[in-house]
Amino acid sequence: MVQKPSLPKGTRDFGPEAVAKRNFIFDKIKACFQYHGYLPIETPVMESLSTLTGKYGEEGDRLLFKVLNNGDYLADVNQEDLSQKNSNKVISQISKRGLRYDLTVPFARFVAMNRNEINFPFKRFQIQQVWRADRPQKGRYQEFYQCDADIVGSDSLMYEAELIEIYNTVFTALNLPVEILVNNRKVLEGIAETIGAQNLFIEMTVAIDKLDKIGWQGVGAELLTKGFNHDQIEKLTKILDITKLADLEPWLVESEIGLLGIEELKTLHLYLDKISLDQDVKLDLKLARGLNYYTGCILEVKAKTAAMGSLGGGGRYANLTEVFGLSDVSGVGISFGAERIYDVMEELNLFPPNVLAQPQLLIITDDDCVLDGFETAYKLRKAGIAVDLYPSPAKFKKQMKYADDRKFAFVLIIGIQEKEQQKYALKNMVTGEQIAISWDELIVKFSK
Repeated sequence: MVQKPSLPKGTRDFGPEAVAKRNFIFDKIKACFQYHGYLPIETPVMESLSTLTGKYGEEGDRLLFKVLNNGDYLADVNQEDLSQKNSNKVISQISKRGLRYDLTVPFARFVAMNRNEINFPFKRFQIQQVWRADRPQKGRYQEFYQCDADIVGSDSLMYEAELIEIYNTVFTALNLPVEILVNNRKVLEGIAETIGAQNLFIEMTVAIDKLDKIGWQGVGAELLTKGFNHDQIEKLTKILDITKLADLEPWLVESEIGLLGIEELKTLHLYLDKISLDQDVKLDLKLARGLNYYTGCILEVKAKTAAMGSLGGGGRYANLTEVFGLSDVSGVGISFGAERIYDVMEELNLFPPNVLAQPQLLIITDDDCVLDGFETAYKLRKAGIAVDLYPSPAKFKKQMKYADDRKFAFVLIIGIQEKEQQKYALKNMVTGEQIAISWDELIVKFSK
């Protein structure tokens, strides 16, 4: 029986052109990271489940991909747990590892394990795949790349400004207009305190983080189920509609943590006032970043001219390494959502036309000159010229069609006549012009 080929849901294949376009994005991001002094690291695809769980909130834990233990993974499972279909208890017995959900928690683990080899502040970047068992939809996949930059070992808000500058630089280089949204988790804590819901802070931020998906009606309904009353929700709605720090401050005058968050945002803007930005930076109190580990400034990037979710996000985390035994190491970082950036750039036709780099030159031969064609290709490559060779002396028309389909700019024809005259026939596939050319002339032309 022939098996029908298929992909797991939420994953994709990428052909040569798509890979070239994705590399175009990665290269712009990587170059910017390196220009700002960030160093590359990599972490394993799998982490211990104990490393991953409890860091992303209840919803994040639910989206973790678990990896079954090796061998007979059911042999030691408690039969009562199995018969009662107690998933949480059974999972802990059959799975000790999981696919990484993001790059930040593995980075915190990396820092804690390598603390004696790291010079603080430590600036790292990482471009690798992550996995989330989310429902696939436009701009949301179960397997995708994140491009992260983080700094650990400094409380300076200069780094928040630097990360905003990196977002600005990369999206400007990609010719993609965006809004860089800014908020502070301390401000959100102050808001929760102001409306009398400080004990429901996490529930509040998780619900607010869904605003783009379910709107205020959906968020309000969720907050009611979490213990909020109508008056609190109404006051929350009014506060979150504020767009200026000066208008927010009177609301948080009784909240020490909220005022501290406002001061941090003011300091951030002192740094931003010293640089020139091409993209818009805006205060957005509705920005919550539902992950539990954020403790200070938070950032998110959205496209101006395309209907897509976040293209990137990040923020300050004060205690992420503490769970791994390393205290008092503050960090801040951002991530680029490469898959969504790719989808938006495809939709807006922003990739350069020559993004798929390939040789300009294809060599084709007749029956008697196949070996000469192979030798010529070798010599051209040794001379630093990219070239491809049609593998067999097929009909001339078939070889030319291949050249046309692959969009080669030139075809070098080697036959008995060219061999005897020690001149190649070079055809321009755009203009149709064909000339005789010597080896030296060929080297000069394509070395340019």
